Amino acid sequence: MHISRVDLNLFTVFEAIYVEGSVTRASEKLNLTQPAISHALKRLRQVFDDPLFVRQGHSMVSTPLARTMIEPVRRALRGLEVTLNGLNQFDPTSMSKQFKLGLRDVLEATILPPLLNLVCTTAPLVDIAALQVERRALESALAAGTLDAAIDVLLPLSKEIRHTQIEQDCIVVVARPGHPAITGDLDLACYLKQEHILVSSRRKGPGVQDFELSRLGMERRIRLRCQHYFAACRVVSQTNLLLTMPGRYARIANQQFGNQILPFPLEIPSHDMYLYWHSNVDKDPANCWLREQIVQSLLP
Repeated sequence: MHISRVDLNLFTVFEAIYVEGSVTRASEKLNLTQPAISHALKRLRQVFDDPLFVRQGHSMVSTPLARTMIEPVRRALRGLEVTLNGLNQFDPTSMSKQFKLGLRDVLEATILPPLLNLVCTTAPLVDIAALQVERRALESALAAGTLDAAIDVLLPLSKEIRHTQIEQDCIVVVARPGHPAITGDLDLACYLKQEHILVSSRRKGPGVQDFELSRLGMERRIRLRCQHYFAACRVVSQTNLLLTMPGRYARIANQQFGNQILPFPLEIPSHDMYLYWHSNVDKDPANCWLREQIVQSLLP
């Protein structure tokens, strides 16, 4: 089949239906009518002699052929987008754009303030949308362009996803002022005798520091498991529980509580953060500018 026989706009519709799982949501995303989306899907089905998407309940589920097609289609669309953007260099002082940045909620307090301080100064028409994306969906979101970049711990992603380390942080222990068991430096024996808070978005399973302790045949008592560090810091301020967390966020979250911030009493790997983007936008001027701002904003 020669490319001249296919309307390339159909592939934009194809990707939108694949991502959204709905003709209605695809029409909203592309700002087209539902009949226009349905007509484009009909033409795609004729071209490939395959239904591509099959309705199951309220969703459109992709066929095996559609799942095979999606990555080559995405690469082609992103490549064309980068080529077109490259014709007009990104000028942050005058161009209007919204960047979508994948961030876990714990990172918002440490990443967004310095980033927005820099962006608001140099790019008056640039907006930032911080979005939380499940780690298993991160690669597809970057490939689809629903995220421009993301920041997270080191993840096992494909070679299509580029990454660079942008921050190295230490793990610290937070305790209330006047904690009866802590009169100076916190040693490992004292740490293990205390009761602890574990912050995790998962319903069960140990924390990173628990893996390190278990390697040495040690275990701590988790008295509270919760989802947010800020809530945990408040609990610490009113109890004798200890909280182990990244140091940079600990200094921010505990400003109003006055909790003690102590070194973790065991050598464990640092809490490193990485910046991720898709290879399709590796040389995209706008994406390059965004990545530069992120790196620069986190410099000491």
